[in-house]
Amino acid sequence: MRLMRSLDLRGWALLGAAALCLALPGAAALLGGSAHAAVTLEERKLPMHFNWVACQPNCRGWVSAVGIVTADSPKEFDEFARGRELIGTTIVLDSSGGSVNDSIALGRRWRALGALTTVGISVQDHTAQGDHQGDRARVVPDAYCESMCVFLLLSGKTRYVPATAHVRVHQIWMGDRADDPRAASYTAQDMMIVERDIGRLAKYTFDMGGAGDLLLLALNVPPWEDLHELTPAELRLTNLVTTDAVAEVLPRSDSVASSTPVAALQPKPVQDRFGSSATDGEPAAPAVKATKTAEALVPTGGVAAAMPAK
Repeated sequence: MRLMRSLDLRGWALLGAAALCLALPGAAALLGGSAHAAVTLEERKLPMHFNWVACQPNCRGWVSAVGIVTADSPKEFDEFARGRELIGTTIVLDSSGGSVNDSIALGRRWRALGALTTVGISVQDHTAQGDHQGDRARVVPDAYCESMCVFLLLSGKTRYVPATAHVRVHQIWMGDRADDPRAASYTAQDMMIVERDIGRLAKYTFDMGGAGDLLLLALNVPPWEDLHELTPAELRLTNLVTTDAVAEVLPRSDSVASSTPVAALQPKPVQDRFGSSATDGEPAAPAVKATKTAEALVPTGGVAAAMPAK
């Protein structure tokens, strides 16, 4: 969505990471396979929307965040959160990026909640099991977290990336010139906007416990090149991953028997863990005087699934 002049962070999946996927047994049959993938691809092109995924009596549920971050996203999340107890909740992302400054604002809201983050497609069907009737929820791994989505992923106090996920990054750019950036013209004002928003993004990255390597990897990929997909080693180098255990981001309810799987995500191979260095108290975002901002979007409109993996 190009509602403002802005920067495009085409690969910022990790700066806009390509959507991560969490694979679940039986999910393809439940969703209709490719048909479901097509639906989620279309949703990823739309402004971000938030849904509560309930799965009583099997688990405590989570928030599904799908689509592109726009100027309205922080306010719409505030409206979604009103009346809900979201402290320590898990947020499951499937996004092609969006506005840099609005993603930063949204990410700070999530960190203030002590949210946990991962990437995937939320799936829910209605079942009746024994004496219980309710929703059986799962998280499917065939999702993409690109551009500013990666910075939203970074906002989680605990962050999990499944082995089948795709996290992709690139430079931020003027969003209204991202389709043909080399042929476009730029003013000194445009360059000021780019440099200002890179500075804001760098501060946010460090506040969230991310590493400078994340910025380095993203800023080395111009918008006219393919997004860079982060390798497992780069996910750890950048501090985007803080755990290899699915249960740390999608825990089961204490009242549920261990034999009842709810979010049967395929775990990554076991590796040494490391923790985020972010502090619990996050500084308030500086007042924004200018109305122009950067966007981190995939120029193709978010059709990341069609891009070959590197």
